Amino acid sequence: MNASSIKRFFAVVSFLTFTAITTYSQNITISGYISDNETGEKLIGANIFDSKSVRGTTSNNYGFYSLTIPKTDTVFLNISYIGYVSITDTFTVKSGLSKNYSLIPGTILAEVIVNANKGQITDKASEMSVVSIPLSQIENLPAIGGESDIMKALQLMPGVSSGNEASSGIYVRGGTPDQNLILLDDVPLYYVNHLGGFVSTFNSDALSSIKLVKGGFPAIYGSRLSSVLDIRMKEGNIREFKGSGMIGMVASKVSIEGPIIKDTSSYIVSFRRFMYDIFMLPLSEALTQGLAIGYNFYDFNAKVNYRFSDKDRLFLSVYLGDDRISFRRKDNSYHSSSKIKVNQNWGNNLFALRWNHIYGPKLFSNSILSYTRYRLLNDMSKNIDDGSYVQSAYSSFISGINDLSAKIDFEYFALTAIKMKFGINSLYHTFTPGLASYNQNDNQGFDVDTTFGNYTLNAFEHAAYLSNEINLGGKLFGDIGGRFSLYQVNGKNYFSLEPRVLLSVPIGSYVILKSSYATMQQNVHLLTNSGVGIPTDLWLPATEKVNPAKSTQYAFGVSGLLFNSKYEISLEGYYKDMSNLIAYKEGASTVNATSDWQDKVETDGKGKSYGLEFLFQKKAGRTTGWVGYTLSRTTRQFSKINNGEPFNYKYDRTHDISLVFSHQINENIDISATWVYGTGNAFTMAVGRYDVINDASRWYNDNPDAFNYNSQAYIYNGINNFRMRAYHRFDIGANFHKKTKRGERTWNVSIYNLYNRKNPYYYFFDQVGSQMVLKQQSLFPIIPSVSYSFKF
Repeated sequence: MNASSIKRFFAVVSFLTFTAITTYSQNITISGYISDNETGEKLIGANIFDSKSVRGTTSNNYGFYSLTIPKTDTVFLNISYIGYVSITDTFTVKSGLSKNYSLIPGTILAEVIVNANKGQITDKASEMSVVSIPLSQIENLPAIGGESDIMKALQLMPGVSSGNEASSGIYVRGGTPDQNLILLDDVPLYYVNHLGGFVSTFNSDALSSIKLVKGGFPAIYGSRLSSVLDIRMKEGNIREFKGSGMIGMVASKVSIEGPIIKDTSSYIVSFRRFMYDIFMLPLSEALTQGLAIGYNFYDFNAKVNYRFSDKDRLFLSVYLGDDRISFRRKDNSYHSSSKIKVNQNWGNNLFALRWNHIYGPKLFSNSILSYTRYRLLNDMSKNIDDGSYVQSAYSSFISGINDLSAKIDFEYFALTAIKMKFGINSLYHTFTPGLASYNQNDNQGFDVDTTFGNYTLNAFEHAAYLSNEINLGGKLFGDIGGRFSLYQVNGKNYFSLEPRVLLSVPIGSYVILKSSYATMQQNVHLLTNSGVGIPTDLWLPATEKVNPAKSTQYAFGVSGLLFNSKYEISLEGYYKDMSNLIAYKEGASTVNATSDWQDKVETDGKGKSYGLEFLFQKKAGRTTGWVGYTLSRTTRQFSKINNGEPFNYKYDRTHDISLVFSHQINENIDISATWVYGTGNAFTMAVGRYDVINDASRWYNDNPDAFNYNSQAYIYNGINNFRMRAYHRFDIGANFHKKTKRGERTWNVSIYNLYNRKNPYYYFFDQVGSQMVLKQQSLFPIIPSVSYSFKF
């Protein structure tokens, strides 16, 4: 959009705002919080509906709601939330008032809950391309080692793919993992995987809700191109002490929560750890006579909240997580000894302080101060002592990003016809693209201490936004707004105006049409090694040489309710353009501390992705699940890669199918199954080879017999010009629950890849006799697993 178009766009936004406000008068406002009756946890996205005026709203990310309706003597409110018993409240009112509601959890009455929402197709009219899966449903899905994983659950949804076998990364509508804005309690996290992507960093025991936005982005979100994953931590049980734990084949975890001051303040603390290194280190050292090898990861979540008054609440959120691979070797003899240690560490730290304030029944604010850090650290130390000679040496490589952020968001519930959201934020980045150090000294006077590489670089990122959620008489819904951002680095300013438009038109009571338009800008880039092995993720800034990446996405769709509103069906199409993407130059695959990373990348990348997404689902009742299908195409193009021609993106997946089934047999047993199918990943394969004769005789006084040898070179005809075999897999699982004197225990039995499909992880050439044979490497065969969990 050019400057004049943007001006006209914001003029329309102002006009719609004025029209909505002046159209309605003589109203009353009812506001308050929606919470869980047992724990006091605030419920996000609960539906509040007045059957007399046929107007409704939903609770925000902090459980707060505000409903403005025409002035009346009697109000008929229905409050509902999936997985809870709905409430109908009839009362008389003469003016605005505050009313809080507590809903009782209940799975047996789930069918009643669904019926309470009958006809409310407009509940989600102001959002599009949004995926929200209840955590209780995720916990029932089959899981490797009994460890439920929200990222793997999201991979089962249309428009979201997994990338490699068993990876917990998500690729949304042709994007890459760094193009996902992943928020934990409103604060971005950078690296969100353990075990090379096998497990995500999110411990489901510490979470209250998840929401993935694939398109139609509200103006509150920015800084990424492809998606927003909004994850909320639990606040902690404000009424009584509770705990839970699990012993699994992947990791073990424990959580405790309870009131600090009953009904006023609460806490939750959760810890998860990979346990194998406890015996791997000593076992490997014993078996290899001195070489100890170990790996572990951990996640620590904590949250404290305090309610100062009915209008003020304070939250402190903490997340600490790390992966660590270590090698150490000790050699001891009668005269000397040596010790060598090699470590690789990577992980996140996050701290966030939030303040909620209610200025009145129509105005709500959330203020945040936060710090987050991602760090990749490789180090090696060596010590030698042979009596007469003593030496010590240490080397390290560090890369990472540190963010300090301050933001304030407002929600103004002007009328039922309009809800305004606006706010500002500032973010201070400190990048360390790659810094190496080396130190060595001995007892004979040798001493060297040096540091070299890409030193730290600082950048500012500022943004302001305004959005208007509108409801024009139940005939037209929308979310219209925009975002303005300023990115400053090395004296260079990058300005960005990002319009956002979402419009919805109901057709009757059960069908709604939606369309959206959004532009996004991303000021950070990710370079990662493309080979097999331990991931090396380098987060790098947009600079005066490397521009911020940009995207434009259009989406359209239709959704409806079927069979007495028990089922939901949707079909969406999208088209996305991306520009200023980066990739390693041909022949380069890593960044080291001795060179400038900007010289190793191409910066003029373009990307296109378009497709159709189909979803048919049942969210409540004893039997739940969904059928998802995606038909899509994704390409990349760089002027100096592949001769400037477009090529298939590695994770371009023409067909992607997922079937998910979960059934509660009775109160003690539930079963689940998933089946997935995907077109094979694109990869680059040689189409031929030829012999190269190397004559080294000239280096040896022209001796004709000196080291004449042959080598081979491969012939390629393009990037990602072949496809792997199709990927498909069937998983099953069962949970066996039993009430105990102190709580509840659960045995989980799961089987991953039930029919033992040999899915390709990568391909390689192998010489068999005189023939060169293409072979496939697979990772995961059929894997049974069991876990034990408990609650008290």
